[in-house]
Amino acid sequence: MQLSQEVHNKVIEFQRAEITEHHIYKRLAKRIKSEENAKIIDQIAEDELRHYNGWKKFTNEEVQPRWLIVWFYYIVSVVFGFTFGVKLMEMGEEGAQKNYAAIAKEIPEAITYQNEENAHEQKLIGMLDEERLRYAGSVVLGLNDALVELTGALAGLTLALQDVKLIALSGLITGIAASLSMAASEYLSTRSEDTGKHPVRAAVYTGIAYIITVTLLILPYLLFTNYYLDLAISLTTAVIIIAIFNYYISVAKGESFRERFTEMAGLSLSVAAFSFVIGYFIRIWLGVEV
Repeated sequence: MQLSQEVHNKVIEFQRAEITEHHIYKRLAKRIKSEENAKIIDQIAEDELRHYNGWKKFTNEEVQPRWLIVWFYYIVSVVFGFTFGVKLMEMGEEGAQKNYAAIAKEIPEAITYQNEENAHEQKLIGMLDEERLRYAGSVVLGLNDALVELTGALAGLTLALQDVKLIALSGLITGIAASLSMAASEYLSTRSEDTGKHPVRAAVYTGIAYIITVTLLILPYLLFTNYYLDLAISLTTAVIIIAIFNYYISVAKGESFRERFTEMAGLSLSVAAFSFVIGYFIRIWLGVEV
């Protein structure tokens, strides 16, 4: 089939995308410990290669993958989990779907062929099972509780104590004690429920998420002497943590980012604002001068 130059160039890009993803999936399949998940990823890799060869029939050209993209998604998948990496990559493909209609006049089967491939890939991706996503609820519990409790505590302590060392000391004591308490509560809760999660692992995920959040929120008070600036940095850090985590969950689980982010950020900042006011009135009521 003789293609116009414009369509030929588009099909070449389709080929490049497919062979790039083939190499990404092949590398991930070799790294994944779960035999079942490895088979799923390897199957997706073979589908991408078949798709590449399908486009090749129209161009009769060999196309090299984008190796920088291959290693980018491979590293992202290793660091943040293969489910996140695979779904993030599939999200990137959605923009390319608009181009398929543009070449349908010269290659009628293009849309049908691509839709079949995408449906197959999404079905396979839906079968993926990864430990870190099974315990996402435990991480949410640790993050949410630490953000709500500690942003509120730091806001109240900032106005009540007005001393960065005392605020940091009080925040660390509060945070560490609360992280151990939350981990213990998650252990008992998971053990009493039939969730399929290991109680110790659930507790560890909750505790680690809590401690990391506590560390990041208190860090400004250990670096800067202006407590109002420290509070502003801590609240900004809290919003960034909420945004990053909710983006991860929205991609990995296919949930709404805006709804989750708005709810979590609104709750944390509202508690912080309320605690800031409460800290002021308690300081006046007790007549505390630091």
